[in-house]
Amino acid sequence: MSRTSNRADGDIVQDFLSVADLLEEPQLAQLYAYLAREREATVQDVMDDLELAQGTAYSYVNRLVDAGVVDVTDDEQPRRYAAREIDLTVTTAAGDREYTITPSLIDAVGRRETDADIDTYIDRHGVAGLATALTYSVARERGEVTHRLMAEDLDISPLAAEMILQALRPVAHEHYDIEEAGAGLDELDIDDDGADDA
Repeated sequence: MSRTSNRADGDIVQDFLSVADLLEEPQLAQLYAYLAREREATVQDVMDDLELAQGTAYSYVNRLVDAGVVDVTDDEQPRRYAAREIDLTVTTAAGDREYTITPSLIDAVGRRETDADIDTYIDRHGVAGLATALTYSVARERGEVTHRLMAEDLDISPLAAEMILQALRPVAHEHYDIEEAGAGLDELDIDDDGADDA
């Protein structure tokens, strides 16, 4: 479900509203992320793996199908479901910021229910702030930035930056190509002049 110029305006609005539901309801985001990860699953799989009651699992799956973010891939019983790819770019009203809503961001929002650090970060900085933190998390895991740089750039405490980076680390590794390199920048503790304190 990527936004393209040849789509009708109504389709784009519907895409946005569907994705907005995912970002507002962590349980739906968690289910979408699960289906994206598994490629295909039955409602029984959802019930077993996400520990959802049968009625809840059917309700959530049907809501995602109705929203157009999940497809029925096999009508034979048991039905199988798969997540549609989401890549939707949103620009703020002021036009000064642009955010791309992807499965990785939806996955991060879905973890809000089970990760207090993500929940607190969203409460303080919103989903847009979480999208920014996810970008820093990927860059940090690739050894391109430190938590101190993120804290300075976003005007937050180094502790808050480190906490959200740690919370988003599994999301970064699951959704992005990150090679396990040696020591990251945070571990080297490099001064501004480039000298290594270690």
